Amino acid sequence: MKIQISRIGDRIVTKALLGILVSIGFFATPATAQVDEAQLDAFVEALRLAAPPDSPDDGMYSDWQVLPGTLTGWSEQCLGESVTPEEFEADAEIARRVVSCIAGWQLEEQFSAVGNDDAAVRRAACWWMTGEATGCDNGFTADYVESVSGFYQEQLNSQEQ
Repeated sequence: MKIQISRIGDRIVTKALLGILVSIGFFATPATAQVDEAQLDAFVEALRLAAPPDSPDDGMYSDWQVLPGTLTGWSEQCLGESVTPEEFEADAEIARRVVSCIAGWQLEEQFSAVGNDDAAVRRAACWWMTGEATGCDNGFTADYVESVSGFYQEQLNSQEQ
C-alpha cells in the first residue's frame, strides 16, 4: 500500500513540477512582435517610394531596386523557387510578394529588438539599404532612412482615412 501511495505522490509532484516549468517557460519566452497588414503594406510602399530612380543598366531590379545577388535567395525563401532578375523586373506581383515577405520578416525582427514602431521602421530601412540595422546616422543612408520613415507615416495616415 505504501508503494502505491508513493508512486501516486511521485506522479502528483512530477506533474506539479512540469506545470511550474512550463509556466516559467511561457513567462521567460520573449514576446514576438506582431506587425499588422497595414504596417507591412505601408512599409513596403515606403521602400518603393524611397527607392533610387530606376535607370537602365544600374544593376537593380523592380520598383524596389533589388540587387540580383539577394534576389535569388529571397525568391527561393519566399516563393519556394528562384526567379531571374528579368522575371522579377517584369512581374510586379512577384516583386511585391518577395519584397513583402522579406520586409515583413525584417520589420518584425526590428520591432522585436526595439519595441517601437518608428525605430523599427528606421532600423528595417537601414537594413534594407545596407544589410545592417544600425549605422545609417549620416550621409546618403540617413537621408534614405528619413525618406522611408516619412513615406511610411504618409502611407499609414492615408490608410486611416
